[in-house]
Amino acid sequence: MPMSLRALAKGQRARIVTVSASAELGRRIRDMGLVPGAEIQVVGRAPLKDPVALRLAGFTLSLRNNEADFIAVEVLEG
Repeated sequence: MPMSLRALAKGQRARIVTVSASAELGRRIRDMGLVPGAEIQVVGRAPLKDPVALRLAGFTLSLRNNEADFIAVEVLEG
């Protein structure tokens, strides 16, 4: 069942299902490689839980929670 990227805990792995952002924000999210089918792992969070650090295809990027809300993921087991 898909859930928001914001809800993932540190260490969890997931696959992106949809990106619902449109216009400039949607383009920027997709340009970072956050596209349906991509596998990600949460590697850390700032002390106030924003932003979140993600590992994606061999690199790490940071994403704000208000951006993460536009990304639906399914958790990968193991």
